[in-house]
Amino acid sequence: MRQNGAREVCGKLEAYIRDYLALWDFYGVIQVIRGGETLFAEAYGHASIEFGIRNRLESRFALASVSKQFTAFAAMLLHDQNKLDLDRPASRYLPAELHVDESVTVHHLLGHTSGLPNFYSFEDDFFAGYNRMNYSRNEYFRRYIIGKPVRPPGTAYDYNNANYNLLAWIVEHVSGEAFGDYMRNNVFAPLGMTQTETDDGCKPLAGRSANYAVDFDKVVKAPYYNEKYSIGAGAVISTCADLYRWYECLRDRRLLSVQSYVRFFGVNLNHYCYGLEHRHVNGTDCYSHGGDHLGIGTYVQHGFEDDLSIVILSNNEAIHQYRLGQAISELVHGGEVEVPAKHEEVAVDDSALLDYCGVYLPNKIEIERIGGKLYFTRFAGNLHIELYPVGEGKLARRHSDQIRPYSIGRNENGVPTFFGYPRISSAR
Repeated sequence: MRQNGAREVCGKLEAYIRDYLALWDFYGVIQVIRGGETLFAEAYGHASIEFGIRNRLESRFALASVSKQFTAFAAMLLHDQNKLDLDRPASRYLPAELHVDESVTVHHLLGHTSGLPNFYSFEDDFFAGYNRMNYSRNEYFRRYIIGKPVRPPGTAYDYNNANYNLLAWIVEHVSGEAFGDYMRNNVFAPLGMTQTETDDGCKPLAGRSANYAVDFDKVVKAPYYNEKYSIGAGAVISTCADLYRWYECLRDRRLLSVQSYVRFFGVNLNHYCYGLEHRHVNGTDCYSHGGDHLGIGTYVQHGFEDDLSIVILSNNEAIHQYRLGQAISELVHGGEVEVPAKHEEVAVDDSALLDYCGVYLPNKIEIERIGGKLYFTRFAGNLHIELYPVGEGKLARRHSDQIRPYSIGRNENGVPTFFGYPRISSAR
């Protein structure tokens, strides 16, 4: 029989999660385990709408950037074997054709302080098209990653997937194994994580939940993305059960030396360790990471002092997994959280709404008025995200949770700006 304290926590979790998910059409799983006892574990929504398959706790989900902690761990394994010195230039562990400036160390890559260019921006055509092309490592490196820092390494934190792409290629070059093979043979298999593997975008992955988005007000398949481009930075798939095995590995300090764990959990700039972020929650140390990608929303939190594991895996974009995960953690730690609520819609004059409309960045950022509703149009008109006004110059997504609504500003000439881009043509 559960103790009264555990029952009370379970009741609060169930109530909060029920109220939160009543607001959003969530597909995915939520699992909370403390001290070996499952406080909450439920699956929601579809794994495959096409085949009428519902998500189960055993379903496999793409992890997006939650994958980074595994890449960092692989680097630490090689460090333990004296095959990789974290404080030496990364270029010494990469093929010649992937040359990175000598000032960038492996440590800089692990902590996102390399200073390398960050190509994940609206101006760049990577997400608008290139990532859908056939993968060539060398061309990808030459075109997007570029080995010359734009700021001195070690001086600033800049979250950049390129750092973890490079780490994966370091693992391959140093170990002599393909990245996926190395992860399976040296991390996943030794820990009994039999349902965890890397996605190369080609091989069938049994039991994996498909990713979905909302176009206008209809559920659609998420835009295509070639997972080969996520090597090291994402592309791992897993389950709740396997992620708890991973949590146990970190809690019990398996596979790595004591010294390497000290380095792995060491806090660098912006609270970032190696593939994990460090925060204090009600006086306890918590290590967490989230992932956002096309049709993917993931979050894990490891709390070793009170033996707490939180896992949220989603195959659609309805929830704000960070808000939900942090609220769950707060409740487990005895804190209080706000009642879940959507941003309140406010009445805005039609002329003001029309003034927001137009092209801000061709084929990438556009606001349209269609059928009396506002839409943020992405991917050259292939995805329409419904927006509604929540204040002057403030717009929120209709079908997914946002902590901060979008802002429409004006530049010195009075022209509307969105994501910092001035409108270049108004609605027709």
